[in-house]
Amino acid sequence: MLGKILLTLAVIGIAYFILRKRQIAESGNQQPPARKSPTADKSAAAGKTASAVDQKEADGSLAADLRIGAYMFLVLMVGLGAALYYFRWQDDHRILTVNLHRDSQATPVTYEVYKYQLDQRSFVTVDGTTVNVAGDERMEVIGLQD
Repeated sequence: MLGKILLTLAVIGIAYFILRKRQIAESGNQQPPARKSPTADKSAAAGKTASAVDQKEADGSLAADLRIGAYMFLVLMVGLGAALYYFRWQDDHRILTVNLHRDSQATPVTYEVYKYQLDQRSFVTVDGTTVNVAGDERMEVIGLQD
């Protein structure tokens, strides 16, 4: 799971640097406006229509809205992934009680096991002891909800 998170972060980082490089290249291609006299600025501003100014403002606000939306989506995805990872980890580290019923004994032997260390015919206890269940033994798991 950690590998998936690191791979995702690497892809996001590479995409960020590519987009940043493209943005710098596009801004470098634009020539800075020539220096004009104040009277020329007034006459040029009077010649512009209101729709051209509104269009430029709309494009700028749309780009800002898209950028905010992209960041919100990114935060949502990372948060959702972190929450799912945490809930999976929490479920795997729940302690279960395993009772081994043997034909030769009247009372079962009881072990405590983490859920992620429980297999079909073997398990590792909380203490670190590996137990293999024989063919004539019956394993009862207490605390499993699924």
